[in-house]
Amino acid sequence: MPKRKHPRAKKPKDSGPGRKARGRPSAGPWLYGTHAVLAALANPQRICRRLVLTQEAQAGLQEKPDKIKELDGISVEIAPRDTVAGLLPPGAVHQGIALLAAPLPPVGLEDVLRNAKAKANAMVVLLDHVTDPQNVGAVLRSAAAFGAEAVCLTERHGPPGASGALAKAASGALETLPLVQVTNLVRSIETLKEADFWCLGLDPDAETNLPESKAEGRIALVLGAEGAGLRRLTRAHCDYLARLPIRPNTVASLNVAAAAAIALYELAGRRGAALSSADGTPTGGTPD
Repeated sequence: MPKRKHPRAKKPKDSGPGRKARGRPSAGPWLYGTHAVLAALANPQRICRRLVLTQEAQAGLQEKPDKIKELDGISVEIAPRDTVAGLLPPGAVHQGIALLAAPLPPVGLEDVLRNAKAKANAMVVLLDHVTDPQNVGAVLRSAAAFGAEAVCLTERHGPPGASGALAKAASGALETLPLVQVTNLVRSIETLKEADFWCLGLDPDAETNLPESKAEGRIALVLGAEGAGLRRLTRAHCDYLARLPIRPNTVASLNVAAAAAIALYELAGRRGAALSSADGTPTGGTPD
């Protein structure tokens, strides 16, 4: 496919929040669940303040000596399970461990494009009005697994920040893959086009099945909310539209997180992305 040509007219950059924060980082939401908390402890960009865990969770943590050194300077408290639960939203599946940490430094779209500048097969995921934090977290997890550069969502019509529920669903991916907030999704699509990305929207009413779509090279995968799907203006700005080849007369569509995982797997195979770890061990699912 030829390298795309875009007009280079100057327009406002939709980069989301700047990278630098002023003053002392504010306390963020409580993170919970083994994978989310251990990933945060291992992330040098994450300022961790207070770790509360049960005796059972502490015993499990001691079996991971590579994580113990990350507890220096963090207030560690051993508490009953009910105390841990009392720090968190009702019904949170915390696995006996909770961490109070500052929010991650914000990353803008321009940062993502700078890091992906030399990557001929770079992939970015954009979410159009997907508001459920668990869905966003699950998409982030799949995006990390299949080699995407970032997940982008709008500031106004997305989940309210990187919550504990989002981090739990992401199962550690929040600490390794940028979650970028942008002010205008269409403007972000146009910015990606200028950076030679082909924008592929997933739409159940599209005429072309995803495996037969022509998008290749640098791809921006655009996903809409469950039920509503892509908004009209978002759909109009995509280069290609494709659908998942779902068996007829079964279900109308898939949950956005499930659809994202299938689409990312298909695109990763097309890009020749490695689907196994460096030591040859398959990267299958891990318990939450």
